[in-house]
Formats: sequence, structure tokens, C-alpha cells
Amino acid sequence: MDATIKSIRPNKPSDRQPESRPAELDPSEFLAAAVRADQPRPARAEAEQAVKTLLAYIGENTNREGLLDTPRRVVEAFDELYQGYHQCPAEVLDRTFGETAGYDDFVLVRDIEFTSQCEHHMMPFYGKAHIAYTPVERVVGLSKLARLTDIFARRLQTQEHMTAQIAAAIDEILKPRGVAVLIEAEHTCMSVRGVAKHGASTFTSRFTGMFRDNPAEQARFLSLVRGLQR
Repeated sequence: MDATIKSIRPNKPSDRQPESRPAELDPSEFLAAAVRADQPRPARAEAEQAVKTLLAYIGENTNREGLLDTPRRVVEAFDELYQGYHQCPAEVLDRTFGETAGYDDFVLVRDIEFTSQCEHHMMPFYGKAHIAYTPVERVVGLSKLARLTDIFARRLQTQEHMTAQIAAAIDEILKPRGVAVLIEAEHTCMSVRGVAKHGASTFTSRFTGMFRDNPAEQARFLSLVRGLQR
């Protein structure tokens, strides 16, 4: 008996879904500090007790000498690692400079080192961010792009979300002709647990404006990031 094979691909061009651009982020995610002054939070003593509970959960004796001060140290480390919740991205990019002598090309800051924490396992991921933008008349101090990266890195999220937030913040606040962000990182949730693949790198990118619409500008950005690397 003959069998009929049917194609699973659409037969008509009209059946294809139109290409869509990335969804825009809610400005409240990147224009203000993530923690409001009136937001209820546990007391420090409660946070330290939670650490003590986790130590007991893994089987530790929380009364042994080496762990007596660990809950306090962990909470202090959290205050440092997650300080991005209390910092405002809009304030970092607020001051700009107009003395550019008519400069009309993009500005690239490469190899911005960062360490962040994955929201899925609360384990570190670390690497480098490469950020470019094409200013309109005014530019921002170069160190501000590194500070912006640190603000989002010092919050719980995914690398994908962090990439999108950095690009969206620059796009919304500076309103340049385009933004390009490329992040490369190693995730310890994959290198020291689970599949335990040491050295595996994850790359994420986000392009807006001229970088999104002009493949030649994307290629030039990537060439400068990769071609000049060590």
C-alpha cells in the first residue's frame, strides 16, 4: 500500500508568522532602585536565623566554633553582593557631557568585568560585558557604563535579563541612535554542579536602533569586541 507523506512546513507564504522584535521592558525595572523605602523586609536577626537554619539543614552543628559567627558574615556578604537592589540606574546615567566636537560614531567600552548571582540557584556567574552606544550630541562618562553593569549584576536575575536591562536603561535614559550589549559569562550552577562542565561560556546580546536595523553596524561592533581580544 502506498503511503502519502505530508509536509509539515507551510505551503503558502501567508502561513508564515511575521518576524517580531524583542518585547520592551517595563521602565520600572531599570529606572529606579528595586527596593522601596516603605517595602517591608525581615529584620537582620531574622535573616541571620535563616542562615543558621540552612546550616542545620545540611547537617552542620551550628554551635561549633567555626560557625558561630557565620550567620552574621553571610548576611553582611549579602548586603555587599546584592547592593544593586538599593541603587538607581537612572541616577548613574543622569549626568552627560556635550563637548564632543561633533563626534558621530559609536562609543564602545569593552571587557567590563562583573560577578552576578543566578536567580535559579543563587550561585555566581561571572564574565565580561561589552557595551556600545551611538550618542546624540551628548555622552555619558565611561565609568558610568561599568557602574550600570554592576547595579544590574548585583541583583538576582538571568544573564539574558541582565543583558536586556542594560540595553534598555541606556536606550531609555540616554536616547542614543542605538545600543549594543554583548555579555559572556561562566555559570557556576553549570560548572560546579549539575552537568559540571567547567569552562563553558554563555553569550547573550541585545541590539537597539541602528545596531538592530543595520547588520553592518552589528558586525563592526562584534569585530571590535572579538577581533582585538587578547
